[in-house]
Amino acid sequence: MKNALTLAFLLPFLCFTALLQAATMPVPRAPDVGAKAYILVDYHSGRVLAEQNADARMEPASITKLMTAYVVFKELQQGSLKLDDLVTVSEKAWRMEGSRMFIEVGKKVSVEDLLQGMIVQSGNDATVALAEHIAGAEDTFSAYMNRYAQELGLTGTHFTNSTGMPDPEHYTTARDIATLAHALIAEFPDYYHWYSQKSFVYNDITQSNRNKLLWRDKSVDGLKTGHTQSAGYCLVTSAQRDNMRLISVVLGTKSEAARASASQALLNFGFRFFETHKLYDAGTRLTDTRVWKGERETIPLGVRDTLYVTIPRGRYKDLQANMKIQKRLLAPIQTGQRCGSIQLMLDGELIEEPDLVALEPDPEGGIWERVRDEALLYFE
Repeated sequence: MKNALTLAFLLPFLCFTALLQAATMPVPRAPDVGAKAYILVDYHSGRVLAEQNADARMEPASITKLMTAYVVFKELQQGSLKLDDLVTVSEKAWRMEGSRMFIEVGKKVSVEDLLQGMIVQSGNDATVALAEHIAGAEDTFSAYMNRYAQELGLTGTHFTNSTGMPDPEHYTTARDIATLAHALIAEFPDYYHWYSQKSFVYNDITQSNRNKLLWRDKSVDGLKTGHTQSAGYCLVTSAQRDNMRLISVVLGTKSEAARASASQALLNFGFRFFETHKLYDAGTRLTDTRVWKGERETIPLGVRDTLYVTIPRGRYKDLQANMKIQKRLLAPIQTGQRCGSIQLMLDGELIEEPDLVALEPDPEGGIWERVRDEALLYFE
């Protein structure tokens, strides 16, 4: 009886200890997902949690429509396009093969309906109609796509059409797709909700979103499927659990079920073994530093962008942050100028080193300040 009582008393402690050990266990290898290429990235910190052939040139299939949407959203953002603008459907758009929204030639369809037809139903006809409305012709629209790809730093990407139809010069990489997905989420929060829309009805035809994870995992809220015979089955997914958002890109799997399972496995791996923390807000004063020969003696320093860090789960207390500030900073100092860095260390290893920047300017001082500081520097 005494042993039973002792065990009952210790059981909660033992369970807690087991959970603590599980939380701090070493991160295992990422799951083998059977894709030609994949990447798993934390949205806030940008840390890559798993990857395979992430820079290999791949055919994107309908994942191309993420860039088509990016261009359309830019036009909306800049005011050169409105959601209620009417688009006349061309014969080319109407004749498009593959997945379709079933718009009719010569009919006028709103930009908003076409966007939902492209995003939810993956309609090639809706996609071409949007491209032609914005640029006059699809090949001209491709130039828009490539220009924005360059601005986003998609160095392994080139587009020849708006839909993802196979072409030897139409390609991208898993890493570039993750960067594009991040930009869509970050820049267009007012339009991102369409990527979680499960179905869309147009012309009395209801079609479901092909992203099956929208039904299986309530944390998933996007983004896009793709498939051609040569590309295989592809899926870009984003999910948010608590304050952590992950983006997964899976390219070249063998079936719809395989791409969904691969994406789910990567997301579960990321959420299970990692955690993301916000360390410092952009523009928040973290320290002050001496400036020589300026109008003022000190200026505040902080980070240029809000700083997040992604680390193995349960290791936050072991994270160390050390500031390294440049010696002998001389005026003039401009706002945003790099003045040092923050070294983020875990287990003695440098995991990230963001810049420390000036939060306020310090112009060059007058003759007295310059002469005085020159003398003081002599004894430094």
